[in-house]
Amino acid sequence: MSLDSRKSTLALLALAISAFAIGTTEFISVGLLPLIADDLHISLTTAGLTVTLYALGVTLGAPILTSLASRIPRKTLLLWIMIVFVAGNSLAAAAGGITLLLAARVVSAFAHGVFMSIGSTIAADLVPENRRASAISIMFSGLTIATVTGVPLGTLIGQHWGWRTAFIAIAAIGLLALVANLALVPAGLRQGSPTRLRDQARLVENGRLLLAFAMTALGYGGTFVVFTYLSPLLHEITGFQESTVAAILLLYGIAIAIGNVIGGKAANRSPLSALFYMFALQAVVLFALFFTAPYQALGLVTLFFLGLLAFMNVPGLQVYVVILAKRFAPGSVDVASAVNIAAFNAGIAIGAYLGGVIADSIGLIHTTWVGALMVLGAVLLTAWSRALERRDQQPERGRLAESVTARG
Repeated sequence: MSLDSRKSTLALLALAISAFAIGTTEFISVGLLPLIADDLHISLTTAGLTVTLYALGVTLGAPILTSLASRIPRKTLLLWIMIVFVAGNSLAAAAGGITLLLAARVVSAFAHGVFMSIGSTIAADLVPENRRASAISIMFSGLTIATVTGVPLGTLIGQHWGWRTAFIAIAAIGLLALVANLALVPAGLRQGSPTRLRDQARLVENGRLLLAFAMTALGYGGTFVVFTYLSPLLHEITGFQESTVAAILLLYGIAIAIGNVIGGKAANRSPLSALFYMFALQAVVLFALFFTAPYQALGLVTLFFLGLLAFMNVPGLQVYVVILAKRFAPGSVDVASAVNIAAFNAGIAIGAYLGGVIADSIGLIHTTWVGALMVLGAVLLTAWSRALERRDQQPERGRLAESVTARG
């Protein structure tokens, strides 16, 4: 391995550590929800706002803050992101009440939003053009590892030493990432191009892209009606001990990692068709969980399939949005991808909030079929998009037939 190659690999490792810390803090509340509710003497629904407001922070922070920070040198911006991240999680660890905890979660979310907007670009700029896809996948491996190991380990730490200790651990990893970025990421990175808010607003005015963003929010967010309240559901409905929940979250994380790989391969062939069947299966599994959740063995099997399908749609949704942006807004492809990231987090916010309302009003078990209805909405929107795609292809086929006839 050459010296330049070794340096770029170490810089990508620093980015992966940052992604691991950010991925862990995003979903850590799922495992800690009952502990936070008990300690702060609040309802599960109020504790669930730690997921909802975090997702809203990413949704709003990603486009707005990335636009405002576009002229800051990339390494400087990366270091500030991790400083804000460490501050947000330290504030969460020090929170004595829900108000300060929610404020801390929003601060962390702002760091998350900007990191997700610039992380891929930095990773791609660290390597030659023929290695860019691999570089981006190395950076995103931190998020996958966080889902598989970070959240279960954070939950385990919270159960043994208190939920605040879990946030201290995340802040420590963020500090490690800050030092790694300072030492390993080169200073002379390409300057980011300004992303105007007007361009982002213009994308939302396009009906086809708006339909795709709605598919993202409903299809990805539907699972979070259940996932946000998974810990109390496993304990109160399925009957597992709280000490077992961390191990089940590990199983769920492994299923997510497998699903991501399958989803990426399926999206390569025909993203829209793949999304239609993924969403349909996801809705069926969520409906099935309503009946299987009270039984431990059946509940675990259903939960594994739910994890398998939960994030499987992510590659297809991103690819489809890029395809549409190239067709309808060719100058705003990167902006379209960023807005779709915001749509993912809007889905999380909607799902988490809806789950809290359902859990409070009619009970935890009913989050399953409500989540299924949300995903069913994505199925219908995907079917609509497929019909529009077929309509678009008909004139092309007609022109091709006329051309063949003329040559004949």
